[in-house]
Parts: sequence; structure tokens; C-alpha cells
Amino acid sequence: MQLEGIHHVSSITGDAARNVDFYVRVLGMRMVKRTVNQDDPSVYHLFYADEAGSPGADMTFFEYPGARPGRAGAGMVHRVVFRVGSEAALDFWAQRLGGEGLESERDGASLRFADPEGLGLELIVDESGDPPLSASSPDIPAEHALRGFAGARTYSPAPERSAALLRDTLGFAPQGDGQRDWEVRGDQRGGFYAYDPAPEERGVPGAGTVHHIAWAAYDDDIERWNDRVTESGAHTSGLVDRFWFRSVYFREPSGVLFEIATQGPGFTSDEPLEHLGETLVLPPSFEPLREQIEGIVTPLPNPRAASSAS
Repeated sequence: MQLEGIHHVSSITGDAARNVDFYVRVLGMRMVKRTVNQDDPSVYHLFYADEAGSPGADMTFFEYPGARPGRAGAGMVHRVVFRVGSEAALDFWAQRLGGEGLESERDGASLRFADPEGLGLELIVDESGDPPLSASSPDIPAEHALRGFAGARTYSPAPERSAALLRDTLGFAPQGDGQRDWEVRGDQRGGFYAYDPAPEERGVPGAGTVHHIAWAAYDDDIERWNDRVTESGAHTSGLVDRFWFRSVYFREPSGVLFEIATQGPGFTSDEPLEHLGETLVLPPSFEPLREQIEGIVTPLPNPRAASSAS
């Protein structure tokens, strides 16, 4: 068994409309599913990805309207890293972000910035050789579009605690001499997972923080992944059916909530590709709650229609 890099990263927002505007209009991602948190159906779950809604490019958000700002600390992912095609793309993004009033920091082949709620983001020049996962956006040249996840950085005061699970159970490979930098790579894609020294301040979950990171698995392997993680001594959620994928959740020893998620059946299992993300879609078991849910969640326009109109 092997994992195919990052499947998705799920975070928290306090403002769905602003979140959609930033990730769709500013960053050029495609909203590929508008649904609800299946553990709390009063809460939006918004998915942004490439044009096909592929695992490996899928940034998701739970909306808790008016949620207080959070702060990343020990046991939390503090930066999500995307790929771009060239240093010229970094120049383009620095100028684009500046035009939105957002500061960025260039460091060689990297550009660091934060979304409007403070979530740490980074763009790096893609040298992976993996197929790019990009969306079409009217004012972002295709050669500068985001190309999917490169990896994620997290805080830990003792990353060595996580080494055995990453290496022996999940198949991550250490990069360099220490136990701070890791890569997981399958036949199709790979991604890195890195530890940085934890700040003294305690982390506070809230708007602008990552809730969990999911790693991509082949559909037929998910039961065996659950068994393997359990046998390593970690406590798992057991198999959870999310309709568009099946999952297993557990915390790695440094405290970050991990998910292993299947690549299928995917977002086109209940919507045609050309209309992904245009309307509120619910798993069948939640359809009886539609009227109640639609009366609670924040009204949102179809971002593609709004983009075309402008």
C-alpha cells in the first residue's frame, strides 16, 4: 500500500463569502462542491480544487459565521504549500496579491503570504514532475495557475515522536539528516510534510487555522489502512463514509489530525463536471434536512457565473 500525497486540507473560516472570493477570484481555484459538514450539517463545507475536482488540489473550509480568529500552535498545520510552474509565476502572484492589498514575502523560489483570515500559504516552483492540477480562471494566465499541493508545514516541539508512525506505518520517507522533513510518494503524486519549532504561545483553533490534513489512498486499500494504523497503536475513527470518498481519522503523535481518504468515487458522482459547485449539494442521507439547512447556511452566488458576468 502507498499514499498518493495530499488528498485535501480542511480549514476554518468565519466568512464564507469572503472565503469564496479569495480562493476562487483571487487564487483562481474552482469551487467543486458546496455542501455541509457531515458531523454538523448546520455548517457549510466548501471545496476548492482544480478544474476536475481532483484529490491533490482540494482546499476545503468549514464556515462558522463570525468565528473568532485562530492562531496556529504546537500540533497544528501552520502553512499550506502549493505548486506553481516558474519563478515568473511567483512574480505574477506577488503583483496580484499586492493589488488585493495583501502582503507577500519572496524567498528565492518561494512566495509566502496569508489569506484574509491569516491562514499561512506558500507558493513554490514545481520541480516534482507530477501532472499539474490547475483550474481555469478568466484573469489568471494558465501558465501561472496553481498546480496543486506541494506539502504542508506544522509546528511540533518534538517531531521525533512522530517518526515511527510516519516512516513505518504510513510509508513517509525522511528527507535530509533529521526527523523534521518527510515526503510521501505514490505512483501518481507525492507531497511533503515538515515540522517547524513550535511557538511559545498555545495554538487556538478558529478562523484562519487548519482543522486537518488528508492523505490520498487507493479506494480498495482503505480498510487495510485502518487496520495498519490501529495495529501501530493509534486510535482511529474507524471507516467513515463521506459519500464522495471514504475516510479514516486519527491523530499523529505530534498532535495533528490526519485523515486517509480514498480517491473515489469523487465529486462527479452526483454532479456533472461542468456544473460542479454551482449549488448546494447534500449526500442522500441529508436530503430530508435540505429545507432546514438552506434556511441556516450563508447564501452564496455561483462563483463561476459571477466571474463570467464581470
